[in-house]
Amino acid sequence: MSKIPETGFLRLPQIIGDAGNPKSNPPKLPTPGLFPVKKSTWWQGIKDGRYPKGVKISRRCTAWRVEDIRALINRVR
Repeated sequence: MSKIPETGFLRLPQIIGDAGNPKSNPPKLPTPGLFPVKKSTWWQGIKDGRYPKGVKISRRCTAWRVEDIRALINRVR
């Protein structure tokens, strides 16, 4: 498991990874996620109750508690 803090919040790219953008200047390389699934799979999993619900930080920003993500990873191991 990647190093994550004991407490706090994680944004979606930190959880599922980021595809990067090789066309940006300088190129942004892909970053692996803690729980690598597609974004649509993640949101459907929340709707189905398989993944934890996020916390609205602002109108357009959702984050997830580190404790919830750690529990999810331990549950699927």
